Amino acid sequence: MLPGRRWWLPSALTHELDPVTGRAGRPRRTARDWVVDFSCFVLAVLLGFAAADVVRDNPHLPHALVVADQLLGALACAAVWLRRRWPVGLALALVVVGLASDTAGGASLIALFSLAVHRPFRYVAWIGGAQLALVPLYYWLRPDPELSYLAAVSFVAVLTVAAVGWGMFVRAKRQLLLSLRDRARRAETEAQLRAEQAQRLAREAIAREMHDVLAHRLTLLSVHAGALEFRPDAPGAEIARAAGVIRESAHEALQDLREIIGVLRAGDADDAGRPQPTLAALDALVAESREAGMKVVLDQRVTEPAQVPASVGRTAYRIAQEGLTNARKHAPGAEVTVTVTGAPGDGLTVAVRNPPPDRDAPPVPGSGQGLIGLTERATLTGGRLEHGPRADGGFEIRAWLPWG
Repeated sequence: MLPGRRWWLPSALTHELDPVTGRAGRPRRTARDWVVDFSCFVLAVLLGFAAADVVRDNPHLPHALVVADQLLGALACAAVWLRRRWPVGLALALVVVGLASDTAGGASLIALFSLAVHRPFRYVAWIGGAQLALVPLYYWLRPDPELSYLAAVSFVAVLTVAAVGWGMFVRAKRQLLLSLRDRARRAETEAQLRAEQAQRLAREAIAREMHDVLAHRLTLLSVHAGALEFRPDAPGAEIARAAGVIRESAHEALQDLREIIGVLRAGDADDAGRPQPTLAALDALVAESREAGMKVVLDQRVTEPAQVPASVGRTAYRIAQEGLTNARKHAPGAEVTVTVTGAPGDGLTVAVRNPPPDRDAPPVPGSGQGLIGLTERATLTGGRLEHGPRADGGFEIRAWLPWG
């Protein structure tokens, strides 16, 4: 929570949402707490003054009892400042004080309200029920000079129930805010865990592909090295050609090995030995999508496509594949454009665009995990990937991959 927004929340909420404790581990009062406590104190004093006028005008009360009533009322108003620290004790004490002091009635209502805010209903039921039960006894012992017995009892009972109801409403509102905050935190944590899981799965898939390609290169290197070993009398041109193949294979194997470092590999043998797609397989991917009923336009302007590194070609293929899959799900029937451009030293750019989806088409739910995996794949190759809606309402996936 931002510190600048903490002042208007109660200390109980700030302690739950963002713990800031004072001495003895108690939540420190916020500026709002001071304003509310001062307002409650002033309200108790004003109600006490109003009750004091009624007590002074009552001819049936002796002067000593009037002074004692006002003294107890003043002490009750001062005790309102303790309503947050000891809500149960204060409310219970003011129930007893209210029997002897008419001017303590306002402070007693505020204490009951604070009890309903800060404590569960069982405390409110016992103490509030006791206070309601004593109201008829109080006005039987000290009749109000201006109101009838029934009117006075009914008026004070309504005020007591209103104070309890208001306090319970405030407590329920605070608990709702805490519940919503807790749900938001759990949702954020779960989303983060899903994103981390998607990244981990993407890394594992990339590691499996790199492992297969690396094994292929090392096998090729071993075959040519074995040929040189068993044919030491081979012609010089053949030896030079084999050495060149060995050197190139070793260079590419080292490049793949640099990419696989830090990537965990899941021990799933189901994918072992499968052929790995490259940029050359992009035409077949587009043809397959067209056979499935999609409208796909392929714009491929790559200088020396045979020289594209295998890892970069695989990543470009996966980006195009995921883009076509998303377009088929979220924009069925729309014409999709796949653009692949690049040259050695400039990098390889892959873009998949589709227009806005048909409004009559039913929405297809998606988690976005595929795009998270694509971003991770592009990052591991040293490139970058961006995706999002276009100005015309369509969607675009654009990636740049290093080449050179």
